[in-house]
Amino acid sequence: MYYPYFRGKQYELIAIRESAAKLKQSGFIPIIEPVKESLGGLSKALKEITKNEGEAIVIVNPFHGDHSSNAENISELLKEEFEDSEHIHVGLLLTEDLSINEVISLYKKFTGHRTAFVHAGFSEAKFLAEALGEDLAQTTHIFHEDHCGKLYRRHFKASPNRVLIRDGFVKRKNREHPATEFFSDLHITYSEEGMQGFSDFLIVGDEYSESGGPAYAIAIHVTYIDNDKDGEMHIHHFLSDRQDDPKDPAGKFAEALDKLAHEVNSRNSKITMTTAIEEFLALHDRQHFPGLGYVKKLSMQHHIETLADFFKEE
Repeated sequence: MYYPYFRGKQYELIAIRESAAKLKQSGFIPIIEPVKESLGGLSKALKEITKNEGEAIVIVNPFHGDHSSNAENISELLKEEFEDSEHIHVGLLLTEDLSINEVISLYKKFTGHRTAFVHAGFSEAKFLAEALGEDLAQTTHIFHEDHCGKLYRRHFKASPNRVLIRDGFVKRKNREHPATEFFSDLHITYSEEGMQGFSDFLIVGDEYSESGGPAYAIAIHVTYIDNDKDGEMHIHHFLSDRQDDPKDPAGKFAEALDKLAHEVNSRNSKITMTTAIEEFLALHDRQHFPGLGYVKKLSMQHHIETLADFFKEE
C-alpha cells in the first residue's frame, strides 16, 4: 500500500499527527526521516500513530539534517518510549557511503524490532540479501527508484513486502512551475513493478534543504486524480500573480488562494473535496494567511486524503 515519505520538519510531523486516523483507516504507513534536533514533535506524532493503532517507520540513521552525524537520540527515543510497540518499525537508510558490515551492524543493533530497509544508493544488494538469509522474509524493503534498478531489486524477491519510491514532485523555483503537470501513476502501476506498495515524497520532493530562500512567488501545490487520463495523478501549482520581489507574502498567498478557490468551485474541477481543501476555502473566506509551513501541511494532508479516497473507491 502507500508509504508517504516525510522529513521530520515541524509541519510535516503535525501533518502526520493530524492524519493519524486517516492513515490507519487507509492502511497507509508513513516513513519518517527525523531531521531536526528536537524530537518532541516526532514523539507526539508517533504517540498519535500508536493511539490510532496505525504503523510508522522511523529512520534511525538519517542522511539529512541535525542527526546525520549522530543519531543516538533517535535510538534512545524509540527504546524509551516505543520499545514494546508493534506499531513503530525501525527504518535503516542505505546510502552509498555505507558498507555491508555497517549495515549488518545497524540491523543487529535493533534486533527485536520490525525492520524496513530503505535502499537509496547502497550497492551491495547481493551480499545484504545473503547476509539476511532467512530474515529476509521478515523484513520490508523500500527502493528509491532513482537508485535501484530491477537487477538490484530482484535480490530481495523473498521479502513479502517490497515498496517502490518515486519522486513525483519537480523541484524548481515557484515562479517556474506550470499551472498543472503529471505527478505519478505509481498508485496504479506499483503491482506491475512487482511491488506490494508504493511511496513518494508528497508535494515536497526528495531534494532536501534546511530552509528556502525568500519566496518571490507563493505557490499552493494541490494533487488530483485525473480520471480522463486513466486515473493518473497530476498536480496543480496555484501561483501568486506578483512574482518580482519577496514582499507581501500574505497578499501573494491570497492571490494564489483565489485561483485555488476558483478551480475547486468550478463545475469541472477534478480536485477531491478533502478536509484540507475545506480548510483552504475557509482561509479564503476569512482572508487569513496562516504561514507557509501551515500551507504546506494542508497540501500534504490533501495528498494523503486524495489517495485514501482513490483506494476507497476502488
